Amino acid sequence: MTGTPRAAAIPHASVPPNAVPPSGAPYVVTLGTAGGPRWWKDHTGTPRFGIATAVVVGQTWYLVDCGQGAGRQANAAGLKMADLGGIFVTHMHSDHTVDLPSLLLFGAFELKDTTRGPIPIVGPGDRGKLPPLSPRAASVPVPVAPGRPTPGVAGLVEGLLAAYATDCNDRIFDSLATSPLEQFEAREIRLPEGTGFDPDHNVAPEMEPFEVFRDGRVTVSAILVSHHPTAPAYAFRFDTAQGSVTISGDTAPCSNMVRLARGTDLLLHEAINLDILAAQYSDARMLQATMDHHRRAHTTAEQAGQIATDAGARHLALHHLVPTYSPPEAWQKARTTFSGPLSIPDDLDVIAFGAGADSKQPVPAGNATGW
Repeated sequence: MTGTPRAAAIPHASVPPNAVPPSGAPYVVTLGTAGGPRWWKDHTGTPRFGIATAVVVGQTWYLVDCGQGAGRQANAAGLKMADLGGIFVTHMHSDHTVDLPSLLLFGAFELKDTTRGPIPIVGPGDRGKLPPLSPRAASVPVPVAPGRPTPGVAGLVEGLLAAYATDCNDRIFDSLATSPLEQFEAREIRLPEGTGFDPDHNVAPEMEPFEVFRDGRVTVSAILVSHHPTAPAYAFRFDTAQGSVTISGDTAPCSNMVRLARGTDLLLHEAINLDILAAQYSDARMLQATMDHHRRAHTTAEQAGQIATDAGARHLALHHLVPTYSPPEAWQKARTTFSGPLSIPDDLDVIAFGAGADSKQPVPAGNATGW
């Protein structure tokens, strides 16, 4: 939580039992809380890592988004690759995927002595076509990778391993390492028939949540959210025997977000400060185009509070903070629209949810007595 001292490590279910909630409640670890393709610092000058959240249920954890430093932060949190139940990618922007290479490559070595099956990487499929050109553009740019300009998670994993083929094959052939192709499995989300989804004109049609993953501990549901022009973009909800957590991904306010978060124990929602963000741009044309995007694709703190209220969420936590150097009072504006418990977690904070959880405040990293 903002203003709370932070320690070097945080609890995990596989370390001493006094480091987890006495009730054994599931919890999240906010591995990284910054959004956007930059190296961010908070208002005190302390670096914040990129957006990544661990959902911990018993001995197993699930990673939602792979922002800058996600692997390092998971290691600092005591979260073991052998206990990773799945990786879930909300959308294909770099600030949500940039540390996937380290998980594929470094994580492969963490998994070398395990006999478990491949770790699923669940996320969007290919957009299908380039996004529309901004009306503020003065010319038509040359696309990157024109042969496959909008890959989903399967294309991303394939492309990353192809780019690192020298490294992978050196270790597979010389050190007899196991191939990442055997340790990870990309699973692109297939939308239900008849949603009316269109990546240009209808990115978040009204729909019901649908199941994308299930094991013996969690059921994960997804829904389309409004992050135009990035599409498909998803929010995820994890339901456990003891409670639920819903993670928004990047989105403008939309009815689908309310529908997915209905009655959730914990809503982790993105938040943007448009006024302060605008001040960092010096190029007028880029400022105009970028702010056009932010206004139609993101959510202010006040709007996030309203979503939590409309959904009947029991606890709201704001993350994917943009810009992270906004003063704390900017995020507290969510209190004008949400009367329940509000958290503004730091990196490596812990928030329990569901039965037995104290939803008043997140627990600072390493604080085993705060439950």
